Amino acid sequence: MGKKTRSAIGASLLALSLPLIGRAQVGPAAPPGDTFVVQQAQGAPTVSVVAVSLTKKEVTLAAQLPGRVNYLAGIEGDRFKEGDLLLAIDDAELLDQRRALLAQMASADAQLRNAGVQFNREVWSPQASQAPGGMGIPNLFDQMFTRPMESIVGDRSKGAERGADLFASGIRIQEAQNAILRLQAELQALDSKLRDARSIAPFAGVIVKKFVEVGDTVQPGQPLLSYADVEYLQVEVDIPARLRPGLREGMMVKGEIEPSNHQVPVRVAQIFPMADPQRHTVKVKFDLPQGVSEPGMYAKVMVPDFNAPARANPVIPGSAIRYNGSLPGVYVLNERGEAQLRLIRVGEEVAGGFVTVLSGLISGERILSNPGPRVTAGWSQEPGPSR
Repeated sequence: MGKKTRSAIGASLLALSLPLIGRAQVGPAAPPGDTFVVQQAQGAPTVSVVAVSLTKKEVTLAAQLPGRVNYLAGIEGDRFKEGDLLLAIDDAELLDQRRALLAQMASADAQLRNAGVQFNREVWSPQASQAPGGMGIPNLFDQMFTRPMESIVGDRSKGAERGADLFASGIRIQEAQNAILRLQAELQALDSKLRDARSIAPFAGVIVKKFVEVGDTVQPGQPLLSYADVEYLQVEVDIPARLRPGLREGMMVKGEIEPSNHQVPVRVAQIFPMADPQRHTVKVKFDLPQGVSEPGMYAKVMVPDFNAPARANPVIPGSAIRYNGSLPGVYVLNERGEAQLRLIRVGEEVAGGFVTVLSGLISGERILSNPGPRVTAGWSQEPGPSR
């Protein structure tokens, strides 16, 4: 018998068998691929809540003083390190004021040193022993206000004159010191304004939005940039209050990033203490793993519902499901190891890449966990045998 004749006969037998038993075999009696025994689902059911992913750290940098923007580091999406200069306001006038203050401080410092020299000279070489008396008008005023009345005429008290001279020198030293302190305070205030003229990146992140351009004139309080760390994101959701007892801070739950439906673990970061009395919800923040999403993308969080009855549906590996269009099915093995493609209805995804089955399978049945491309069969909507 030729090869073409044998192939035709084999194809005819296979075509006759499919409508009758609704199964396919690879070879005479081959269970292709690894098998999996359908198991009962474990753990509490979950409730899916969807929210928009938000940046964990985001700040709006605002102008602290009036002026003209003369530097802008980049555009939206540009990344910067902590401490990088993001924006600067023209500070030429402030720098001129700073130079003037430094000159005044140098003059005050010279006055302080001169007053110190005068004081030391009064201590070691008093003017009272050398200064002659007299009846001139300036000398009379000096004598009336700095010396005892008994020294106005005749011999003067040298000790009293020396004490007055030392006191006057000390006053000049104190005035010079006060002038320096005042100028130092003005310099610190001016340096603070100079710092306020520069917007520095408070952490590593990106420019989210610009509110000004180079050349714009700004006023105190006006927003300049929105800056955020987009590596670490959060989702903030309002969950039903009945789900609150099943959560605790630091707990890991399952999440799903849309639109790729990529599954990731998420961490309960914060549970707000007060519930919304009108909506009967509690606000919860969840931390997303680093780099799995972008701000503004949707994320789904599976919150366990311990108040609901335990799962009663079987679970199977997600890799076992094959789709014909939008219809899911699995290859079920009978007692002879023959694979039968059966239509099922899938439920929620659970941890470990498993999926619950709402109908079409029962616990204990054997299925192909990852059917290969050589496995083909028609559809069968028959339920599994009762056990």
